Amino acid sequence: MPRPEQVGPDARRAALLDALSRVLDGRLAVVSGRALEDVDRILEERVKFIAAVHGLVRRGGHGVDRVQPHPDLDHARDVLRDLARGDRGLLFEDKTLSVALHYRNAPSAADAVIEAAERLARSSDLALQLGDMVAELRTPGQDKGKAVSAFLREPPFDGAIPVFVGDDLTDEDGFAAAARLGGYGVLVGPPHRPTQASYRLNDCNAVLDWLSASIGRAAA
Repeated sequence: MPRPEQVGPDARRAALLDALSRVLDGRLAVVSGRALEDVDRILEERVKFIAAVHGLVRRGGHGVDRVQPHPDLDHARDVLRDLARGDRGLLFEDKTLSVALHYRNAPSAADAVIEAAERLARSSDLALQLGDMVAELRTPGQDKGKAVSAFLREPPFDGAIPVFVGDDLTDEDGFAAAARLGGYGVLVGPPHRPTQASYRLNDCNAVLDWLSASIGRAAA
C-alpha cells in the first residue's frame, strides 16, 4: 500500500474533475481527512471547494476558515511520534490540527496503537477517529458530515442534492449528512462493511467509470 505522501496526481481523474465541475456548474467539493495543501497537491488545485482535516479547514467561496489547534495535540504528537520511532512499519502523520498513526504496514501493532490513542483521548479533549488502519487524534468540533452541511448552506451548493462518495470509516458521517439533506452516499470498497451509504462501487476505477458515464449522460 502506498504511503499517504505517495498518492499523487492522476491524468484521468484530473480530466474527469474538470468535466464534472463544468457539468455541475461548479458545485463540486472534496471532503477529506488530508491537509488542505496535500489535497491541492494531489488534485493539482483543480477543486475550489475543499474541506480538509475532516472539516477543521474549509475553503469556500469567501476564502479559507481554519480552527485553532487544540493545545492537547502537543502531548499526543510526542506520544504517537515516539511509537512510530519504535516500529519501522508505523507511519506518523502531523496535519497540524490533528495527528495520526498509520499501521497498515504493521498490522501486529494495531492493538498497541489503538490502546495508546484511546488512552490519549480519555486524558484530553481531543477527538479520537479510528479509520482504515489508522488512529487519529484531532482538534474537536468538526467531522465530514458537518462539512457537507456547511457547504450546502452556501452558494453554489444551496438547494443542491448532495452525493457523497468515500471509502473510509470517517466517510460515514458524510454519508449520513448527504442522506439527511436529501441526497445519498456511495461507499467505495468491499460489500461486507456495514454502511450508511445507499450505493456501493468496488474500487476507485469503478468510481471513475461511473463519473465518466454520468458526465456523458449529462452532456447528451
